[in-house]
Amino acid sequence: MADPQSNARLRADAGAPTSGVIHVRTRLTADFTVLSNALAQRRGSAVTVGVAAYISSMPDGSSVTIAALCEHFSEGEILISRALRELEAAGHLERRRERTPTGQVRTRTYFYDIPRGTPEPDGPPEPPRPPRQRKPSAAEAAEAAPPPTATAEAAPAPVREQARETASLSDADPRAVAVLASLRHVDPRLVLSEREAVRLAPAVARWLAAGVESAQVTALLTARLPDSFLTRPAGILAFRLRETPLPAPPPLPAAPIAQRPAVLPFQTCDGCERAFRASGPGRCRGCRRPGGRLPAAA
Repeated sequence: MADPQSNARLRADAGAPTSGVIHVRTRLTADFTVLSNALAQRRGSAVTVGVAAYISSMPDGSSVTIAALCEHFSEGEILISRALRELEAAGHLERRRERTPTGQVRTRTYFYDIPRGTPEPDGPPEPPRPPRQRKPSAAEAAEAAPPPTATAEAAPAPVREQARETASLSDADPRAVAVLASLRHVDPRLVLSEREAVRLAPAVARWLAAGVESAQVTALLTARLPDSFLTRPAGILAFRLRETPLPAPPPLPAAPIAQRPAVLPFQTCDGCERAFRASGPGRCRGCRRPGGRLPAAA
């Protein structure tokens, strides 16, 4: 006799939730990142949580600038910069200006799994210390010491002054106004009001004064724009003009090389039969003078 069969539904595993997500855990031994629940479950923008998780997974020394993050994520500069500001305000991100042993000033970025100021079970977290440098000898210090004029160059850059807005478009640089007006021909969304053009004209004029061509400025302002704008186009243009470093000035044109005069061929003088240089046959300079040379003997 065959075994009895039942068509009743199987009971769910004991303790399994009846709704919501059910995790299928896998114990990872490599290529994983530990992320605090407070950061992973942070309320607000999902872009901020994604940027924080990506930075946590990167090794020390990786570039986490806005440009580097935009190459990895599909979001544009506005959302990425906003996420970095939120992480910095929450205490997860810190930017420090530190001086290297050679006197140069560099910006270092520190990322905290737990926001700064949050007490831990063993006490408050200590900020990471820069690597300890070996003290150079007197001879090495003398060779590596910058010249006296390099002190001012190595000093921290002053806070960027806000450009003074011009009164109207008539007071702005006409070349800068022409560049701003031409942007809508490249991207119809880049339509600026007169007030916005007045505010952006001084920054464009500085680029033009630095030797950048109008076509290069237009290409910079219109390249890799996001599919949708969450703010006015003037905000994106102002950010790019403010944060993008000025390119190196074009090289000066090389001085023209002086051409050597053409060497005239040798001719045989019709009078004295001596060789001389001239463009065509004839008499030499001595035979052309009054009472010139005697004709050569036969």
